[in-house]
Amino acid sequence: MAEEIQEKGVHLTKQDRLAVFNRHQYLQGSWNYERMQNGGWCYAMIPAIKKLYPNRDDQIAALKRHLEFYNTHPYVFAPVIGVTLALEEGRANGEPIDDVTIQGVKVGMMGPLAGVGDPVFWYTVRPLLGALGASLALGGSPLGPILFFVLWNVIRLAFLWYTQEAGYRAGADISKDLSGGKLGKITEGASILGMFVIGALVERWVTISFKPVVSTIQQQAGAYIDWSTITGDAEGIKNALTQYSALGANGLDQMKVTTLQQNLDSLIPGLAAVALTLFVCKLLKKNVSPIVIILALFGVGILGRLIGLL
Repeated sequence: MAEEIQEKGVHLTKQDRLAVFNRHQYLQGSWNYERMQNGGWCYAMIPAIKKLYPNRDDQIAALKRHLEFYNTHPYVFAPVIGVTLALEEGRANGEPIDDVTIQGVKVGMMGPLAGVGDPVFWYTVRPLLGALGASLALGGSPLGPILFFVLWNVIRLAFLWYTQEAGYRAGADISKDLSGGKLGKITEGASILGMFVIGALVERWVTISFKPVVSTIQQQAGAYIDWSTITGDAEGIKNALTQYSALGANGLDQMKVTTLQQNLDSLIPGLAAVALTLFVCKLLKKNVSPIVIILALFGVGILGRLIGLL
């Protein structure tokens, strides 16, 4: 049977590769603590294995080969599966490719690619699309969540398909590119861009307001609206609005009250929000449970509200 395959040759068609592509959407469907993504990986490879190895014993051996340990970012493993398809195709056509070679390429690629997935997808693409969708939603547009969902999946699926095809065309040679500096530059650039995006989101979405009053000062005449001179007709309302536009919020009352939050904002707007975000990041790096952090923030918020701090 092997000689017959080698003589005639067997190749994966685009339809076969699409079947693999459709299946590797479920890479983490059977994630486990022993071999992690091996079940999802093996499930994705089944259409190719059936096409390349008509003999049942060869199919069983291939399935066992792909049930070994595997784990990487779920969106960047597509080039690995593409390379693996090329290797399996070569093996089915008689090339000297053994189990060790196939597993070695998989393991060798999954580590570097795992480091690319987080900064590119979780720290860059997803926050950018989320911010865009949230901005539209806050403006009252129902397109916000729809746009986020559609764009995210278009980008994700296109990336998975084209990188799988690139891996299949490049074959085993793609693993040599990972030893160069190009992958590191991509990771570094994506990380920097992601940090800018997260910084902008922190200033917009994280809000902390300290209520304690620092000072109360009586303002001079003309620095506030003299409500005794404001009539109740349209002209009086117009006059009040004109003065408010010129004087600002401090012009509403004769006494100027300065809070701790106003002092902080005069130094660096959003300083408390950034400090809290960095503190939470530090806790996460120390392996503090996110659930514990969330509950602690709830507790601090409630306590701060009760004592008049927040």
